[in-house]
Amino acid sequence: MESERATPISISGKTYELVLTTGATKQIAKRYGGLASLGDKLMKAENFENALDELIWLIALLANQSILIHNFQHPEDKRELLTEEAIELLTTPTDLSDYKDAIMDSMLRGTKRFVESEPQPEKNAPAG
Repeated sequence: MESERATPISISGKTYELVLTTGATKQIAKRYGGLASLGDKLMKAENFENALDELIWLIALLANQSILIHNFQHPEDKRELLTEEAIELLTTPTDLSDYKDAIMDSMLRGTKRFVESEPQPEKNAPAG
């Protein structure tokens, strides 16, 4: 996986890479109405159980993107997808809290734009 697109997390000693793909973005848009609404939804979850469910769904969605990419690129070496049930079993609520930053980082990596600017001439530089 391209490291500039992925944010690694560890679940029960195994590393997974969170990746925001176009497909994941479509699923997030379907569930939340868009990436911009995602943060509001996570912060305003009606109760703790709903907040945990949303985090677990997002972790599974984003971690499975890197697995799906691998499986597409290496059909002879398919990996198993990460299930929400496995995440619930192998993590603690503290882990999920730590993963929030990784989720936000993967979102930023997936949506960042590279802007190149040309150097500007110095102001007050002598004309020459």
